[in-house]
Amino acid sequence: MRKYLSAWWLGLALVLSSCTPSAPDSAVHMGLAQAPVNLDPRMATDAASARVNRLLYQALVRFDAHARPQPALADWQQLASDHYRFHLLKPVPRFHDGSAMTAHDVVATYDSMLKPGASPLAAEFSHIRKVWAVDDDTVDFTLDAADPEFPARLIIGVLPAHLIAAGHDFSRQPVGSGPLAFVSWRGPLVLQRGSDGQRYVLEEVKDPTVRVLKLVRGEIDLLAGDLPPELLVYLQQQTALKVEHTQGANFSYIGFNLQDPLLANPKVRQAIAHAIDRPAIVRLALVPDSRLAGAILPPEHWAGNASLTPYAHDPALARKLLQEAGVSLPLRLVYKTSTDAQRVRLATILQAQMREAGIELQIRSLDWGTFFDDIRQGHFQMYSLNWVGIRTPDIYRLAFHSASVPPLGANRGRLHDAGLDALIDRRNWPGATQRIHALLPYVPLWYEGQFVAMRRGLYHYTLAADGNWDGLITVTRNSTNDHAD
Repeated sequence: MRKYLSAWWLGLALVLSSCTPSAPDSAVHMGLAQAPVNLDPRMATDAASARVNRLLYQALVRFDAHARPQPALADWQQLASDHYRFHLLKPVPRFHDGSAMTAHDVVATYDSMLKPGASPLAAEFSHIRKVWAVDDDTVDFTLDAADPEFPARLIIGVLPAHLIAAGHDFSRQPVGSGPLAFVSWRGPLVLQRGSDGQRYVLEEVKDPTVRVLKLVRGEIDLLAGDLPPELLVYLQQQTALKVEHTQGANFSYIGFNLQDPLLANPKVRQAIAHAIDRPAIVRLALVPDSRLAGAILPPEHWAGNASLTPYAHDPALARKLLQEAGVSLPLRLVYKTSTDAQRVRLATILQAQMREAGIELQIRSLDWGTFFDDIRQGHFQMYSLNWVGIRTPDIYRLAFHSASVPPLGANRGRLHDAGLDALIDRRNWPGATQRIHALLPYVPLWYEGQFVAMRRGLYHYTLAADGNWDGLITVTRNSTNDHAD
C-alpha cells in the first residue's frame, strides 16, 4: 500500500509545482466532488443535494449535539400516542418568492409525499394517517400507530403550497425559506445569503487533484471533504491556505446482495470482513480524525452501541471460513463503486487485501447515476457507500427491516430476518445493532474525518461531524487581511 501511495504522491507534487494564484472575486467559490442532483427536498437522496437543501429550506425539526430533536420552525405537543400538534414559531419566515409561510405549506409538503411512489423518502411517512391545518399557525398529524420518535422524522424542508399546486420544478429551481436562496444553475450552482447578499458559486470538479490545483491557484476558495490524505497534507503546507479538521460521523460500509448464492452464506460474509485490514486503511489512506466503525450510528449517539466486537483482520481465518463454506478458491466477486478517484483508490486497496485471503475482487467503477441505480435495483454482488447525515435510529428500519426492500425502503441487500424485524419493531436499538453486527448484511468500515481547506481571508466556517455545509451560513471574507490568521 505504501508503494502505491508514494508513486501517486510523486506525480501529484510534479503537477502542483507550477501553480500560481489568481485574483479572487467577491463570490465565495466552493469546489465539489459531486454536484447536487435534485434540489427538491422530497426527492433528494444524494449527499450533495441534502447538504445544499439544508441551506435552501427550513424544516419543522432540527437536532442537538446528541441527535435529539429540537424545535426549528415549530415546537410540538403529543396529544395522544398517535396524535401530534405542531405550532409554527414566531416570527414565521417568508419564502424566497416573498410569500409568507403558514401551516398550509407544511400540510401541502407532507401531503405531497404520502402517495406510494411519490417520493423515495415516502416510506418514512407511510404511517401518517392524516395531516391538516388547525389554523394558519398549527398543524396536526395523526398516525396509524404510536410512534414516540415521530417528531425526529419531520426534517423535510417546507415548500410553498401554491407552487406545489402549480407543479413547480423544485428540483432545478428551488424555492425555500432557508438562509441561502437559489440564484441560478446554468453551469455551477449559484446561491445567495439572505442576511448580507454574499454569493456562493458551487462548482463540480470531480478530480481531486484538479480541485486542489484550483484552490492553490485561487480559482476556488474552499473545499470541504472528499480528498485523499496526501492532498490534505500538501494543502496544510501552503501558506496561502488553512486547513481545519474534526471527527466525523458518516458511516462507510460494504454492502452485500443477500440473494446472491455465494453471499447468502454468512461464513462468506464473515470471511470478507476478516480479510480487510481496516486499521491500516484508516491509518494510511484516510484523512485525520477518521476512526473505525461498528454500526451506522456512532457510539456517542444516544442510540449508539459501543460494545460491538470488531471483525479483526485475519486472512488465515478468512480462508478457513471460505473452506468451511464449501467455496473453491479463489472466490471471485464483483465490487461496484463510483468513479470518484478516492473511492476507486480504496477499492484497489481492498482488492489487494482480499487477495491474501483467497478472494479475487473485480472492481467496476461507474458514473454516479448508473452506480446508484444499480444499487437501488439490486444489480450488484458487493458495493460500497456512505450513510451521510443520519440522526435517528430508524435508519435501521429503513436499511434492514424486511418491509423496507426497495422501492419501500433502503434494504438494498434484501435482508429478511424475523428476529431483527422484531427487535426493530420494539425499538430495541442495542439488540438490533447487535443482531445486525452478527448477521453482517454490511461490513462496517469507518467514520471518515471531516475537514475544510480554504484560502486565508475566509473566516468562521464551522465544521460538522456529518460533513454538512452549514458553514456557508457563517463564513465571512476579509480581502484586506488575507494573512492575519
